[in-house]
Amino acid sequence: MTSEGAAPDGGRKGTRSHREVADVLRDRIRSGELRPGERMPTQARLADEFGVERGTVRQALGILQSERLLTNVSKGAPATVAPDLGRALTGPGAPPQPTTVGLAPRIAAAFAVPHVRIDALCLTSVSLTLAIGEPLRQIHAGQLKPASIDVRVLLPGRDIDLAFPAPVDASTIDRVHRQWLAQRNAQGQVLRHNLQVLRSTHNIDVRVSFRALPFTPPVKLYLLNDDEALFAFYELARRQEEVDDESLELYTTSGPQSMLFAFQRGAEQRDAAFVERSRLWFDALWETITTELSLG
Repeated sequence: MTSEGAAPDGGRKGTRSHREVADVLRDRIRSGELRPGERMPTQARLADEFGVERGTVRQALGILQSERLLTNVSKGAPATVAPDLGRALTGPGAPPQPTTVGLAPRIAAAFAVPHVRIDALCLTSVSLTLAIGEPLRQIHAGQLKPASIDVRVLLPGRDIDLAFPAPVDASTIDRVHRQWLAQRNAQGQVLRHNLQVLRSTHNIDVRVSFRALPFTPPVKLYLLNDDEALFAFYELARRQEEVDDESLELYTTSGPQSMLFAFQRGAEQRDAAFVERSRLWFDALWETITTELSLG
């Protein structure tokens, strides 16, 4: 049993910084120990637990509020864990997450507006197709009904020499390219079909467009409603993968596991500038050096 004013690890008041307290509370929220909509302990109780002054606790709670993990932070009633933690994937101090974790909730949140606009630059549209599954489910369930959806996707052209995936043994390059192309086309067709069907089922104005890049993109980029930019590096590795039922050694990347960095226009000035420049870069590619892309 700890004495009054002592930290759980035996330290005295003031031994932890407000950022350290914020780190512990953030982990509790992200792990589910503190659930969405749940009241936080009082500032006095948190101060006793961590062995710090209440001012340190208030600073820690302020950090989590800026990250949209908490609401109602004040000197009065206890703060509340944000009911929509998907929004917490952006904001100052928000950590990067694998694409499989970070993309889907941001895509779902983007569909909450009347006119949805999503632009993507990627190697294939696998992650985007999977992420759009949740808002489509909500639309079919009657929980969402946007008036329009406009999706533009930039993918590598079929005839370019891909930097990756590429075989270590150049003699198998055609087989590797055919497998990548089949995946690119299949995922694009599924994405287009799943969105376009909303025209007839829900009378939503849907536009889905693809254009071909003349190079292998070293990064992936998602732009959501001109409000957010989600950015990830393709991280290359040399490993064995199955191609035509044969294990080949490739230079390749696991796109769904790429760490996704989130930037929001309404956050810090640097974030807003990144969103704006990303939009200008994407539009410039779309309008200049790219060409029509066939998914046949």
